[in-house]
Amino acid sequence: MLIIPVKEGENIERALKKYKKKYDKTNVMKELRRRKEFVKPSVIDRQANIRAAYAQKMKSQEA
Repeated sequence: MLIIPVKEGENIERALKKYKKKYDKTNVMKELRRRKEFVKPSVIDRQANIRAAYAQKMKSQEA
């Protein structure tokens, strides 16, 4: 649970902005999306290898 201290007379928009910023920092949505479905470790490794190969290919073309 997120607790946002609101000072007396503080604007509600400012409090909402603080809440959204704190919410983003906790990475709640990112974690929920990650846990939504299980991805096998072999699939994660394969994706990492594909990304690395792509990055290496782009670097070699650049030079």
